[in-house]
Amino acid sequence: MSPVQQARLPKNKHEKQDIAVQGTNDSSVLSKASAATQLYFHDDFQRRFVCKAPRRSPLINRGYYVRWRAVDQCVRQFLQVTAHCGRRQVLSLGAGFDSLYFRLHAEGVLERVVVFELDFPDVSRRKAALIGADPRLTESLIDQNLKPSEITGPYRLLGVDLRNEKAVEEALIGAGLQWDNPTLLLSEVALTYMETQWSDAVIGWAARVFLQSTFVLYEQIRPLDPFGRVMQDHFLKLNSTLHALTTYPDTTAQTQRFLNKQPAAEHCSLTTLTDFFCDLYHQEWHQKCSHYFILTATRGSMSSQSLICPPLGFPVQQLKLVLEPPDLTVVPVPGKLCVERVGMASVLLGPGLLMLTGGYGRAGRGTAVRVLFGGLGGWRDACVECSSDWGVRLYHTLTAMPGGGLLVFGGRSSPLRPCPTILQIKYETAPASGTDQVKMSVEEMHCLGSAPLPRWRHTAVSLRCVLVYFSGKACVFIFGGRSEVEPVLGDACFLSLEDKTWLEVLVEGDSPEPRHSHSACAYGGGVVIFGGLGRGANPFGDLFFLKPTSAGFRWEKLQLQHPVVPRYSHTAHVIGQNLVVMGGVWIQAESVPGVAVINLTSGVSAEFRLDTSSLQWPVMLHSFCSELVDPDKPEVTLLGGGGNCFSFGTHFNLHPVTVDLSPAFPNTHS
Repeated sequence: MSPVQQARLPKNKHEKQDIAVQGTNDSSVLSKASAATQLYFHDDFQRRFVCKAPRRSPLINRGYYVRWRAVDQCVRQFLQVTAHCGRRQVLSLGAGFDSLYFRLHAEGVLERVVVFELDFPDVSRRKAALIGADPRLTESLIDQNLKPSEITGPYRLLGVDLRNEKAVEEALIGAGLQWDNPTLLLSEVALTYMETQWSDAVIGWAARVFLQSTFVLYEQIRPLDPFGRVMQDHFLKLNSTLHALTTYPDTTAQTQRFLNKQPAAEHCSLTTLTDFFCDLYHQEWHQKCSHYFILTATRGSMSSQSLICPPLGFPVQQLKLVLEPPDLTVVPVPGKLCVERVGMASVLLGPGLLMLTGGYGRAGRGTAVRVLFGGLGGWRDACVECSSDWGVRLYHTLTAMPGGGLLVFGGRSSPLRPCPTILQIKYETAPASGTDQVKMSVEEMHCLGSAPLPRWRHTAVSLRCVLVYFSGKACVFIFGGRSEVEPVLGDACFLSLEDKTWLEVLVEGDSPEPRHSHSACAYGGGVVIFGGLGRGANPFGDLFFLKPTSAGFRWEKLQLQHPVVPRYSHTAHVIGQNLVVMGGVWIQAESVPGVAVINLTSGVSAEFRLDTSSLQWPVMLHSFCSELVDPDKPEVTLLGGGGNCFSFGTHFNLHPVTVDLSPAFPNTHS
């Protein structure tokens, strides 16, 4: 067969972009090899396309696992529903160094199936060379002297630019493709690198020439939320723009992309990756899964077959989000204060005075304590003199105690190392002296009684509004969280601050389901709890009140007039009779959470979007802190936050910001 003609495309800029796009294959195959080597999925062949499989982070490995699982399910469903056919075809567009053929051939499931792979000529030549140099790969071929664009039994590797329709057709005809055979067309994050006019042309061409076909598309969506902006910036730095995101930014647009083009697909189904595997507890996983989708578009005899079958219990039910006008304005805090950390704890020491502890940032996990002074000229750091270094803590709580002092409970230094010690902090401030010095003493608090499990992502609330009398003791109430053994905890614990004893307290009523990453606020002499993440990584949107009684407490589930979108990793504050819920992560609605205001007496709720247009950086509202700094102003200060954005890097919110809540309250009953 003669060499495939390459498309005549403009030089320089386009050639550089093509080379950059080919480089994404090298990065992707390394990540696939890492996941396979770490046994996230079974593939003995992917590592043979790299010199040495790297060890990627667990988040990246899981991300490539769920991608592999979703695509693998579609391919296997296709092979199953076409098992009665005489000949079937798989056409992988932009296949790169994927090992699909070799893996399925080794499993013996490619009977009467021919696999065609198309990619840039240079990529295909490199792949052919790798195959030819590896005996384990060549033994899967009938013709072991494989060259690009040559026929070799059930595996046809073709080097051709997908934008050149004529060259593609010539290559496929020469390789023996049959246009009327049942065909699975597969594009895994390939077409999105083309300018939309070219990718749409490929989709339209496939619909015209393959009369019995299923098109499987795996790509990104949601470019404008904080995670999406970080994702876009990553690929822009690589000179590999994700063009499809601009024209087809969401699931509806991607579905209409196939249904509205002529000739149109006869049936189209789409699901985000949250519908496949969202049963991991951390927000970075849910963020990644919500920004990727898999779509199948079918024609001809394939139209009655659905290849997407999420696991039992899914897909996740999507809720209609009704936003109240106007958007709430977010502005940077005056000054140049930088708080690039996640997993911190905060506490308000007084008006315009707050403390931040723990967490991690660009320099790693920190042990330093920061005290911030706020004034007309902005925020500034105090000089903190601490009696001792109290170690690394993430996702702990910092609670003001009645009578002065702070309580540090829980947290972890790593996922397998919870912090078992309870610390008591005493401090002295002298902001009026002009020196901005804060002296701190840190002591371990040794408590009597039956101590609860060490934990993190829990809540701790000081019941200081109305003292609860159990032998005349004021308490800190601790609820939920997770440990190195238990993924969720649901115990309610009371610590007497005066005699440092864990109390046995009568709590009646049906308690909330175990959860972590929820919020808890003092209210009405008790505590109001909202949201969180439960077993199976299911977010909650429920609201519970731990109501004081003459004998102890009673759990009451507060009824809401309308469901509030479940979320977790948020913060909350009580303002009057309203619970104000800030940020968080959800998986049952588009975009990202802004502010929810829930009236605690009427159950009326309202959702508001945040207007961050005045900021120069994305604001990720999970693993962050918030404080009502000025009791006379309806505004909340947000500090820190962010997290790992899959393989696109780690994002930290640069500076503290404030959210003006004043437009929100006319829409609720105060």
